[in-house]
Amino acid sequence: MDYPAVAVVAPTASGKSALGMALAERFHGEILTCDALQVYRHMDIGTAKPAAHEREKIVHHMLDLREPCDDFSAGDYLRLGREALNVIRARGRIPFVVGGTGFYLRALIQGLFAGPGRAEALRSRMRRIVARRGPECIHGALRRIDPETAARLAPADAERNIRAYEIYHLTGKTMSWWQNRPKNKLLGFRWLKLGIRWPRLQLYARIDRRVEEMFGRGFVGEVQTLIARFPRDCHAFKAIGYRQIVSHLGGKWSLEQAISDTQRESRRYAKRQLTWFRADPDIVWLDTTLGPEALLEQASDAVAKFLA
Repeated sequence: MDYPAVAVVAPTASGKSALGMALAERFHGEILTCDALQVYRHMDIGTAKPAAHEREKIVHHMLDLREPCDDFSAGDYLRLGREALNVIRARGRIPFVVGGTGFYLRALIQGLFAGPGRAEALRSRMRRIVARRGPECIHGALRRIDPETAARLAPADAERNIRAYEIYHLTGKTMSWWQNRPKNKLLGFRWLKLGIRWPRLQLYARIDRRVEEMFGRGFVGEVQTLIARFPRDCHAFKAIGYRQIVSHLGGKWSLEQAISDTQRESRRYAKRQLTWFRADPDIVWLDTTLGPEALLEQASDAVAKFLA
């Protein structure tokens, strides 16, 4: 019989981490984080990484795996995430996969296509273009040939946009086409996917408040420490919030501009996350209008029925 596993997904600032923690505690589970940035060490405030006391309370996997300048791909997440799932299963615990990186979740469960290798000459040429004209130019080119992939990638995420463009250049097929091909699907697990979806204005207010809290907790100091240790062109520093603070520390923006732009880009990111998750018909959406206690009870009822 397939082993039960639960995914808790939502856009940024939706409360998925708190819900995942509560469910894992109630159902004797462990958390497998599904976040493209929480895999990096030292990036704690800006990624809303679980605090030390939370990790002591509930076992967390897939945190602090790489330094900020190291590469980490969906393929890495697939491999390490599946290893973690098997560890959790061997301990007789319930895995709760919690996060907002939908592509990583899909890679974990559905697998990845066997795409072409890297074309270093092409990559170098595109990176030079990005250096001269900014990452948005590559995203614009990708949007013309593969609008589906471009819709889920941030314009500032140069490396992933370059990879998608590279795949089309090498194969004549878009990344979205390749992703719909048969893949190495995960076997041995059955899934319940729970989603948190706030009304848009409420979600945006939560995002703005979250950003203000992050800056109040020392986000600027975290980035100052990071850029003193690592080169400023690390791709992890291009993440939302980090790149705005780098601009602020470089004298390009005021602190107020950095906060405002982080809020704006976080809202845009949340919109892309919702677009991704809405396309998954297996997600059971929870009603957020009844309050946090009712939200937990809805989710708990769904998990209890799933495990019965």
